[in-house]
Amino acid sequence: MGFTLDGKTILVTGGTGSFGRRFIATVLRNYVPKKVIVFSRDEAKQWEMSLEEPFRDASVMRYFIGDVRDVDRLEMAFRGVDYVVHAAALKHITVAEYNPFECIQTNVHGAENVVRAAMRAQVKRVVALSTDKAANPINLYGASKLASDKIFTAARHVVGGGEPKFAVVRYGNVVGSRGSIVPLFKKLIAEKSEALPITDVRMTRFWITLQQGVDFVLSCFEMMRGSEIFVPKIPSMKVVDLAAVMAPDLPIKVVDIRPGEKLHEAMVTEDDARNTLELPDRYIILAPTPEPSSEYHLEQRPVQEDFEYSSERNSDWLTPDQLREILADL
Repeated sequence: MGFTLDGKTILVTGGTGSFGRRFIATVLRNYVPKKVIVFSRDEAKQWEMSLEEPFRDASVMRYFIGDVRDVDRLEMAFRGVDYVVHAAALKHITVAEYNPFECIQTNVHGAENVVRAAMRAQVKRVVALSTDKAANPINLYGASKLASDKIFTAARHVVGGGEPKFAVVRYGNVVGSRGSIVPLFKKLIAEKSEALPITDVRMTRFWITLQQGVDFVLSCFEMMRGSEIFVPKIPSMKVVDLAAVMAPDLPIKVVDIRPGEKLHEAMVTEDDARNTLELPDRYIILAPTPEPSSEYHLEQRPVQEDFEYSSERNSDWLTPDQLREILADL
C-alpha cells in the first residue's frame, strides 16, 4: 500500500496562512484523516477559517491556539499526531531586519521547539517549509531560515535511526500568496496607480503556485528518508515581465533595491552540489554523511560539482501566457 493520510492525524503550524489553508483543503479533498489540527496564535484567523468551506463542515478539524516559541504548548498539541507541516514563520524581509530578536525567536528557536516537541510526542514525520532566501543568505530572514534548515536536517543526530524523521522543502515565490508581489500589483492596479514599482529591471525569481507547493510537500512526505532538503524544479521569470503581463499599459518605476534583497535567488548553491541528487521533478540536497545515499529512485543522479540552481541561470522560464493562466486561477 502506498503513502496515505487516511486515518492519520496531521498538524500544521501556521495553519491559517495561505499554504496552511490550501494544504488542509487538499488533505480533506483527497484523504480521510482522523484529525487535522491548525496550530497558530491568531484566534481571529482561526475563527474565520472555521466558518469557511471546506473547513466549516469538516468534523475532523481542530484549532489549537499556540506559538512555536512555546515548546510546552507545542508538545501538548503534538500528542497523538502522526505528521507535522511546519509552516509558521516571520517571513517579511524588512520586518525581520527591523525586528531581529523577534525573527530569531520564531524562525530559529521555534524550529528547535518543533523538533523537541516532535521527538517527545513521537511524531512520525515532520516537513518544514523553507525558502530560496536560505541559500547563501544576505538578509536576516534568509539566515534564520538557513539556521532552521540546519536544525531540521541535523535532528537525526539526536533521534538516531528511528522516528521522527525530519525533512525540509525549499522553494521560491508563491504566486498570489499574502504579502507577495502579485497582490501588491493587483492593489496598485485597482487603485489606478500611475506606475508599478520595480526595484531592478534585471531581477529574477523562481515562481510556484500554491497548489504546486502543497502537492510537492505531500510527495516529500512519501519520499523522505530523513534529513533531506527537497527542491522542486520550477520556472523563473523576470519581475519586470510579471509587471508587463499584469498591467501592459502601465509604465514601471524603478525604485531602490531593498536592504537584504538579491537580484537573483538560488535554491541549490555550488557548495551544496556535491551532496545533491537530481530526479526528474526535483533536486534533493542530502545531509553530508560518510557514505552516499542509495535509498532513492533508480533515476537519481548526482549533479556536477559546479552545478548551481539559480533563478537567472534556470533553463525553465515562465511564458506570459503561462503566467496569465496562473493569475486567472487565483
